[in-house]
Amino acid sequence: MSLSVGDAAPDFTLPTDGGGSVSLSALKGKPVVLYFYPKDATPGCTTEACDFRDLEPDFSGVDAVIIGVSKDSVKKHDSFKAKQGLTFPLASDADSDVCERYGVWKEKSMYGKTFWGIERTTFLIAPDGTIAQVWPKVKVKGHAAEVLDATKALRETA
Repeated sequence: MSLSVGDAAPDFTLPTDGGGSVSLSALKGKPVVLYFYPKDATPGCTTEACDFRDLEPDFSGVDAVIIGVSKDSVKKHDSFKAKQGLTFPLASDADSDVCERYGVWKEKSMYGKTFWGIERTTFLIAPDGTIAQVWPKVKVKGHAAEVLDATKALRETA
C-alpha cells in the first residue's frame, strides 16, 4: 500500500515507551509528525531522533506532535529514549501492522542480501487527519528542519 498527500492517515493505537500508548485519532486537531525508522540505537536512527529532539520545542510552538515508530520493543524504546534524552513518544509496531498500512515495510537489500525492513519515511499529518506531506527514503541530514518548515507552513495555511 502506498499513501499519498490528501489520503486519510490510517488510524492506529500502539504501545509506547514508559508503558503508555498513542492513538492517531486522539491527536486530531493537531499536526502530527509520524516518522518511521529502522532500529533504535543505530547511527542514522540516533541522529534522526536527536535532531527531532533538538527541534521539539519548535514543533511544540506550532502545536505539533512528534511520534517515532519502529519494530523495536517498548523495553528497547525505554532504553533508547533515556540514553538520548528524547522528549517525544516512541511507538512499538512489533507486528509491522502500522508499517504495512503506511507502506513503509519494504524489501531492502544490503551487502547482496535481501530482507524486509522499515524504509525510513516521515509523514506530516494535517490537523484534519489527512496526509499533508510524505518524505520517502529519508536522508537524515537536515531532515528534521525540513519537516519543521513544512509543519510551520501547514499551520500558517490551516
